[in-house]
Amino acid sequence: MATTFNKPSITLELAQALVEAAAAKATEIGVPMVIAIVDESGALKAFSRMDGAKLLSVEIAQNKAWTAISFGISTDTWFDFIKEDPPLVTGITHTPRLIVYGGGYPIMVDGHVVGGIGCSGGHYTQDMECAQAALMTLV
Repeated sequence: MATTFNKPSITLELAQALVEAAAAKATEIGVPMVIAIVDESGALKAFSRMDGAKLLSVEIAQNKAWTAISFGISTDTWFDFIKEDPPLVTGITHTPRLIVYGGGYPIMVDGHVVGGIGCSGGHYTQDMECAQAALMTLV
């Protein structure tokens, strides 16, 4: 019987590069963002609050990243997953840290969730745009 297993995790170098890429996109679209990167266990790995980014976005960005690694799906996927299921809509939305709108994505490397990214500061579509721009650097 095995007693341990290994889980790949995001490096600090990659986490910081993703923050920089998301911030560059945020600057391009003119929306100050909070960008959070968590490792595969949900612990904060890299973080930036751009000048002018809203205070509430600090917690939201971290929760988006956490939500993304919790099930390995993007935060916008959650709404589609629960919207037609009244017990889930009523119950799961009370789960602490769970975000069910866009801006959080799992970070995948070699088929493994190694971390999550969460962006918050604009409309969730703008948050998604910044996070997706960061993830495009992985390709």
